[in-house]
Amino acid sequence: MKDKPYILIVDDDPNIAHLVQLYLEKEGFEVKVAGRGDDAMTEFRKLPPDLMLLDVMLPGMDGWQVLKAVRKTSTIPIVMLTAKDETFDKVLGLELGADDSVTKPFDAKELVARVKAVLRRTQGPEEEQSDSLSFPGLTISLSRYEVFYEGEKVEMPPKELEVLYFLASHANQLFTRGQLLDQVWGYDFVGESRTVDVHVKRLRDKLPDCEKHGWGITTIWRRGYKFEVMK
Repeated sequence: MKDKPYILIVDDDPNIAHLVQLYLEKEGFEVKVAGRGDDAMTEFRKLPPDLMLLDVMLPGMDGWQVLKAVRKTSTIPIVMLTAKDETFDKVLGLELGADDSVTKPFDAKELVARVKAVLRRTQGPEEEQSDSLSFPGLTISLSRYEVFYEGEKVEMPPKELEVLYFLASHANQLFTRGQLLDQVWGYDFVGESRTVDVHVKRLRDKLPDCEKHGWGITTIWRRGYKFEVMK
């Protein structure tokens, strides 16, 4: 992590944005605030932040549009701020590539702790980020966030790559959906776990006929998934 990580707060409620800014700056973060989605994209293009706190309901562009636009070019950590405590919003954010989701109203100290936790996971020590995995026809680089399959680079959102990397780094070990949410997203996700199924389906679509190379993502009915290396 940098000495002074840069956080971009995107929220059209100036009271909330100012409160969060004060708490983050007290913890040593550099902070900038944008009140509109299009302004957030302008700031992002000027200087990508180390983490973005992104409200869903925004003028100009809503939070989902900003999230999708950022994910076209960047894997920066994004924490969604939602006004509804609904499973749908949380699942949608995760499926679109968010790293975490916090429901309003929230405790500012808890939000700062979540920010620190996400930064630790995504911007850990260099020696932890240098890991790469290789299997016949497949290379996964966590440090560069790249996947190559049969010699071609495969475009993957961060969470898809992280699910693949986690499973592959524990080959032949079964994980439940809850365990995958906890290990990859970094917290116990309360609610429907179908986001794991969606990510696994997309991975299979992007890695077709992988069984011919002697490995694949296997479903264990009613149990979970594992990256199986055939003997």
